[in-house]
Amino acid sequence: MAENETAPHAAAAPNRYRTVHLQRAKDEGRRFAMLTAYDFQMAQVFDEAGLETILVGDSAANTMMGHATTLPITLDEMIVYAGSVVRGTRRAMVLCDLPFGSYEVSPQQATESAIRLVKETGIHGVKMEGGERYVEHVRMMTDAGVPVMGHIGFTPQSENVLGGYRVQGRSEGAAETMIREATALQDAGAFAVLMEMVPADIARQVDESLRVPTVGIGAGPHTTGQVLVWQDMLGLRAGKMPRFVRQYADLRAVVSEAVSGFHHDVLEGTFPAPEHGFEG
Repeated sequence: MAENETAPHAAAAPNRYRTVHLQRAKDEGRRFAMLTAYDFQMAQVFDEAGLETILVGDSAANTMMGHATTLPITLDEMIVYAGSVVRGTRRAMVLCDLPFGSYEVSPQQATESAIRLVKETGIHGVKMEGGERYVEHVRMMTDAGVPVMGHIGFTPQSENVLGGYRVQGRSEGAAETMIREATALQDAGAFAVLMEMVPADIARQVDESLRVPTVGIGAGPHTTGQVLVWQDMLGLRAGKMPRFVRQYADLRAVVSEAVSGFHHDVLEGTFPAPEHGFEG
């Protein structure tokens, strides 16, 4: 493909992706991709690869800090990760999760947390878990100038209430409930709605009911965007991979082999070699 050509069905990349570009993708029947990122260097790689959106997920609690759930991570910790990611990007739209405990109490609390994230990191929007209960939170944040992505279906911050990691939307009337939740978030000003671990047909019905884009993770192929945790997508996770993940590389094996080689060379005295030193 020539340097000035674009891929089929792709639009010319803007200087910085914004909500308007994601909306345009929805309106024109195109798609966009999102990965999580938590640090400067991986954000650079993803940005240079052409990703439209990057999410600084509260999954950093699991992937970067070793917690069993997303619940322990704090707003201050998310600010550190988010700032690192923003500094690594030029074009991607960077979103950041509002972590557990930073928004639930009131719309005012949510807005104060969102404003802190924008002011201290330069992110371009926040993602918040929850449906109709948080309509006023979304409205106040958007009125304050912070773009908000909603998040329904399985919401990891509520896993203790939901009974663990379980697919949502299998009960009678689930489609109507999710459409109502998503529509309420849209009408409150959310620029997009993410659906996690939702049956594909329900996700399709929700997407068709909304004006705004949808993003899926474990929600089938019918959403406008798709997101994965980057360590899952590139094979760094130890143990069983979630069913909805496609693994595009096995970096765990690559890194392990490289580290073993370094370890061996140091112990054998073959590294450093003369070419790795400096003449006096």
